[in-house]
Amino acid sequence: MEPIEELRQQQLKKLEELRRQGIDPFPNDFRVNTTTAEIHRRFQDLPAEELEKVKDCFNLAGRIVSIRSFGKAAFFHLQDRKGKIQVYVKKEFVGEEALELFSCLDIGDLVGISGIIFRTKTGELTVRANEIKLLAKSLRPLPEKWHGLRDVETRYRQRYLDLIANPSVREIFYKRTKIIQLLRQFLDKRDFLEVETPMMHSIPGGAAARPFKTHHQALGIDLYLRIAPELYLKRLLIGGLERVYEINRNFRNEGLSTIHNPEFTLLEFYQAYATYHDLMNLTEEMLTSIAQEVLGEMKFSYQGQEIDLTPPWPRLTLLQAIENYGKAKAEDLLNKENAARFARKIGLELSGKESLAEIQVGIFDMIVEPRLIQPTFVTHYPREVSPLARVDEKNPELTERFELYIGGLEIANAFCELNDPLEQRERFNQQQERRREFEADEGLEIDEDFLCALEYAMPPAAGEGIGIDRLVMIFTDSASIREVIIFPQLRPK
Repeated sequence: MEPIEELRQQQLKKLEELRRQGIDPFPNDFRVNTTTAEIHRRFQDLPAEELEKVKDCFNLAGRIVSIRSFGKAAFFHLQDRKGKIQVYVKKEFVGEEALELFSCLDIGDLVGISGIIFRTKTGELTVRANEIKLLAKSLRPLPEKWHGLRDVETRYRQRYLDLIANPSVREIFYKRTKIIQLLRQFLDKRDFLEVETPMMHSIPGGAAARPFKTHHQALGIDLYLRIAPELYLKRLLIGGLERVYEINRNFRNEGLSTIHNPEFTLLEFYQAYATYHDLMNLTEEMLTSIAQEVLGEMKFSYQGQEIDLTPPWPRLTLLQAIENYGKAKAEDLLNKENAARFARKIGLELSGKESLAEIQVGIFDMIVEPRLIQPTFVTHYPREVSPLARVDEKNPELTERFELYIGGLEIANAFCELNDPLEQRERFNQQQERRREFEADEGLEIDEDFLCALEYAMPPAAGEGIGIDRLVMIFTDSASIREVIIFPQLRPK
């Protein structure tokens, strides 16, 4: 028998013994009145003699994460959602029956304790238990060295163990929630309306990505999990909801990596009568305010490099960025043959079907994106790779679009929205032709209802999508997107 199974059998025997004694190992009749963090906040700085004057009885519940037993007395650490605290168990305070119960407990069990606060001779703030109650018996031992759980496979597949073992992981998800709350507050204060749009689309649209397909039995039709909410949010602009946003999941049937997960969380918002310049200013204000709230400052470290969010942030065109960071010359970028030669020189694989615009973006992604450590707006993407964006008035081959990069990661994508229904149809047709050239199976159908909606006149507007997962990566110094998604997608064992 393997050691883990042997330990499990021992804990099953303890479960049987508890039931034999008439003890319910899974009750639900204990109520808490405080947390470990609240006790530390209130009493951490009080000396022992002052603590003796505190006669309040505190009820806490949590998991046993360590035990030191001395026969008729024991110490253990109890961990709840806010932290942990030491608990002292002694026969004269809890009684013989409770002490006997304690002998059947293991690391990993959930217990409730009632007691008063004191400080040990070593100075540790401790709860002296007057009552102890088993709330849930653990039937599996925690992994060896669980308190320093580092095995990535175990951490992601069994996130519950990761959360038990690593307080820093719990902190990441508290920060994630805080960041999302702050995003909502920021937009709500500016009169944006939060909405929910469909997660299942009859036509995949709003981004260039391979969708997940499903089937609706009652309607007898295929549907696609959405790759972006864009076309539905624009319908709302047409309907008169001039400022809208949505925070929700998108799904893309593509690869896994440290910055890609098949399902991810996106904030997407639209503002009528605004330009992409307005959104750059708004984004600066939004993210700097979040940094101040979450981190307390504008400067912080991400993967060993200092990030400074102090505005204003640099604004470079795509070609300027390639020239600055890729050491390329303008003539290498404006001619397809020269651009392809330069792309192959830096190791970019080409099929030969790529357009000049696609080569330029490929060069940028390979040699510029990883170097954009400080917050940088990259503007004026080619028209061909921006089928929903308004063209630049000075150069119709480019668009009024930007992407925001921080820490070498694309954080946001935004543009002035194309609201000419005839030009939008032409762009969709061109996009279809490109997909056919690459033999794409999905996304060839044009969303006629969206084009119909555009014919009722959409106000001039700008829209933006911000990747929540990547933003949380930046603000929590996480190297992988799997660190900030509580249950990331993994390959089957």
